[in-house]
Amino acid sequence: MPSVFETAPAASAIPIIFVTKATWEAISGELAAEGRQFALANGFAAKPGKYLALPAADGRIAQVLFGLEEGSAASRDLFRPGALPGLLPPGLYRFANAPHDVRLATLAFALGSYRFGRYRKTDAPDVRLVPSEGIDAADIQRMADAAALARDLINTPSNDMGPEELAQAAQTLAARFGASFNCITGDELVRQNFPLIHAVGMASPRAPRLIDFSWGDPAHPKVTLVGKGVCFDTGGLDLKPSSGMLIMKKDMGGAANVLALAQMVMDAKLKLRLRVLIPAVENAVAGNAFRPLDIFKSRKGVTVEIGNTDAEGRLVLADALALACEEKPDLLVDLGTLTGAARVALGPDLPPFYTNDETLAGDVARCAKGENDPLWRMPLWPPYDSWLDSKTADINNAPPGGLAGSIICALFLQRFVTEATRWLHVDIYGWTPSAKPARPEGGECQAARAIYKLLSERYG
Repeated sequence: MPSVFETAPAASAIPIIFVTKATWEAISGELAAEGRQFALANGFAAKPGKYLALPAADGRIAQVLFGLEEGSAASRDLFRPGALPGLLPPGLYRFANAPHDVRLATLAFALGSYRFGRYRKTDAPDVRLVPSEGIDAADIQRMADAAALARDLINTPSNDMGPEELAQAAQTLAARFGASFNCITGDELVRQNFPLIHAVGMASPRAPRLIDFSWGDPAHPKVTLVGKGVCFDTGGLDLKPSSGMLIMKKDMGGAANVLALAQMVMDAKLKLRLRVLIPAVENAVAGNAFRPLDIFKSRKGVTVEIGNTDAEGRLVLADALALACEEKPDLLVDLGTLTGAARVALGPDLPPFYTNDETLAGDVARCAKGENDPLWRMPLWPPYDSWLDSKTADINNAPPGGLAGSIICALFLQRFVTEATRWLHVDIYGWTPSAKPARPEGGECQAARAIYKLLSERYG
């Protein structure tokens, strides 16, 4: 993603003036008489999201007015300035006064400049911003670039983003930063003891695979990221209805966001030993598809009865988490688009996270709030663990009943996490259903910025 930031004298940039209903009277009194009259003639009322360009005597833009929420209501959308790149004419701009949060407004401006143009020409906004004093533009651009990577991967349709293409994207990223890369493909998964990954992906003509790359000094603390890479999910033999299948190209959103997070970590040169694991599969329907009530022995040795073939994400993650734990990482993080139950509980914008580490939970919540990358803690509720019991195997991947679905998924994954010092599980949506400032409709980067902030604090 091209940088939206430019180092230039502030005087050369068009000022953006943020206003609220409470500040508008004072700010309008400071405008030149012709500017004030122009704003009044156009009925500018300082409402949130309202925009008006004030002309100079020569016809150029003299100033831009942009409305924000009042005081405590600002928390409703701290990314409101992310609408500006879609409103402003081409040019160089600066913030003339402080919005509610200058850093988040700058980040929103960068995120709002994203366009997905792989399949048709898009009019990418030719707007650039002179960062305010004290803003780390390099770090903000790093986050915007990572978000663009995640969005691009998720937005790409499944005919061009299968397991092989996802592996190629990961390999390109690994090569860019000098990481070591390995990929186990097809029947080799069975020979190397990844039976659940193979089971989910074996019905597709596009071979399943386990993507694995490592970066950083082996002497540094080990941090392992695991991302669900289901490149398309039909539901398997427990077939989804057409409405449920419509945006299943996003079911590799966990992998996309793990790659975005890895890009930020490596670009920032954090002092950690990074490992990225992505089980990449397509959950297809064929004569050799895995079936309800089939039983498979996982990498960990736990036998798993298939309660529902549409609960495939937790299966592929289970083998990858078991592999991750063999290295005993200091921190193990997994991201996946896993349950509709999480969306019912918290909606598309607020992913739940799970951990039994109280310090980690507090840090995640704080970083999520500070980065406007919202997350909400949910409980790994021990009394529900027995719901996973099977009469014919050690565990069932999707027990009947349907209650507490996101918690049950987290408890299932917890069975495969034994050796990590700390574990964080995030059940993301990876999609923005309708456009918002800084968040266009389509694939979304969720949880990655919050976790990057956490890792920067711990291993910066």
